[in-house]
Parts: sequence; C-alpha cells; structure tokens
Amino acid sequence: MNIFKSTITNIQNLENLNIVNFDFASQKLSMMSLDLGEDIKIGSEVELSAKSTQIAIAKSFQGELSYSNQLDAKILSVDNAQLLSCIKLSCGDMICESVITKSSSLRMNLQAGDDVKLLIKASELSIIRVL
Repeated sequence: MNIFKSTITNIQNLENLNIVNFDFASQKLSMMSLDLGEDIKIGSEVELSAKSTQIAIAKSFQGELSYSNQLDAKILSVDNAQLLSCIKLSCGDMICESVITKSSSLRMNLQAGDDVKLLIKASELSIIRVL
C-alpha cells in the first residue's frame, strides 16, 4: 500500500458524489468519493492510499490522459520477476511502488534513474486517516 501525506485544498460535491483535491509535495492529487466523513475539511492533513497494482507508469509521454493524478517520479529500482515487475519510485519525499506486468516493464525499458509520471485514477485513491 502506498501512502501519500497530503493536505485537502478543495471539496466539490453534487448530491452524494464528492471530488476532493489535495496538495502532495507541491503536486496536485484528486479523489472521487461517494462518502466523506465530517472530519474531512479543507485544510485538513490526511493520509491517502493507493494499491501498488493501481499505479500506472508513463515514460517519455506526450499528450493528454484522463488520469487526474499525474505525479512526477524517479525510478529507484526495477525488479523484473517471472510475470510481474515491482518498480520502486521516489515521489516527493516518499518512496512508493508500482506493480506492472514484466512485459510492460521490458517494453518501456524501465531503468533506475528514469524520470516518469506516476498515474493514479481519482477513483483508486482513498483517505485512510485524518491527521
């Protein structure tokens, strides 16, 4: 599980749908949620989570994507196993990981030191704790 310590910067809602925006290490994150606790307020510091299998990686990407969360990251290590690859990344002041298929890792020629975009859909990010 990847944990992103962030500050809530905006909350938009319509009926029971909420879009929550965050500042994470001077980068923007967005989360889509159906339910928000009463302690979720603008200015609150929270811990967000995303599973390693829900983090995609883009390398040398140009163009537009529908992913709301596109964070600058640097690859620290690539561990290519038989079917899957575990990619360790430095993002802001944290270390996170992405698990992708080995074929994607090899096709993209992912190497330690590569600058990449870490991609997380807004629906895959969740608040696990208010600090």
